[in-house]
Amino acid sequence: MSLLPGHVTIREVALRDGLQIETRIPLSAKLELLAAIAATGVREIEATAFVSPSKVPALADAPELAAQLRAYPDIEFSALVASPNGAKRAIAAGLRSLEYVVSAAEGHSRANVGRSTAEATAQIADIAAIAHDSSVTVEVIIATAWDCPFDGPTPPQRVLDVVDAAREHGADRLAIADTIGTTTPGRVTSLVAQVLPRIGELPLGAHFHNTRGAGLASAYAAVAAGVTRLDSSVGGLGGCPFAPGASGNIATEDLVYLLRDSGVAVDVDLRAAIEAARVAQSVVGHDLPGALLRAGDRILA
Repeated sequence: MSLLPGHVTIREVALRDGLQIETRIPLSAKLELLAAIAATGVREIEATAFVSPSKVPALADAPELAAQLRAYPDIEFSALVASPNGAKRAIAAGLRSLEYVVSAAEGHSRANVGRSTAEATAQIADIAAIAHDSSVTVEVIIATAWDCPFDGPTPPQRVLDVVDAAREHGADRLAIADTIGTTTPGRVTSLVAQVLPRIGELPLGAHFHNTRGAGLASAYAAVAAGVTRLDSSVGGLGGCPFAPGASGNIATEDLVYLLRDSGVAVDVDLRAAIEAARVAQSVVGHDLPGALLRAGDRILA
């Protein structure tokens, strides 16, 4: 039987992945959500993305938001970038941690960034060099690691090829992402078992969507297989605008509930996470799919 780790790091992604498919909201509302998320005790937050405002208008205020992050010195903030220029903009705005996404599937890569997987992979070296010259870290996130909405199932070798390139070109961390919420625990266990031997000491994270109801089960399987970092979004807010049918990140409060009751320590307070999910629901103006938003914690006292 697999042994669960003593601690899992949760990165809160509501401010970037969560909001990217929403109608643009004011900076003041984002700062209200940021304050609620920070109050949960989370140590890492994906704050925004330095990408084309025309493609993701909801995140066009990335520099303005970044200027407010210094109010939370104990939190490590990261930003997603899609190009070397985006990396330069993020670093100039004060970010010390970058995320760069490479889609393992050709169809999603072209829809997401307008480049082939090989072309996107080739840019890892430039982005890592730009980051490391400024003492900034880079995480390579491999999207559509299990399935693509255009190409169907992703052959594991395509994921492993990106893993090898990311390690060779200087990535500081790696993550595998179920971009459209299709994977299941057995497939997760299989891919993690293939990835871990190739990455040495690099930390491995995972990102799941609950689109088809298997996100939390897949997250548990990933942790049991050796993953120690998971992304989640309060309330289950979010989805990918360039992947048809993708919706619903795993909800932070639901993930905390699962891990806590499984004996795995996390840095996020459950009740504060539920409150942050309520704030998220308020700022976007519609219901969110998180289960604990409706049911609450089982511990009432």
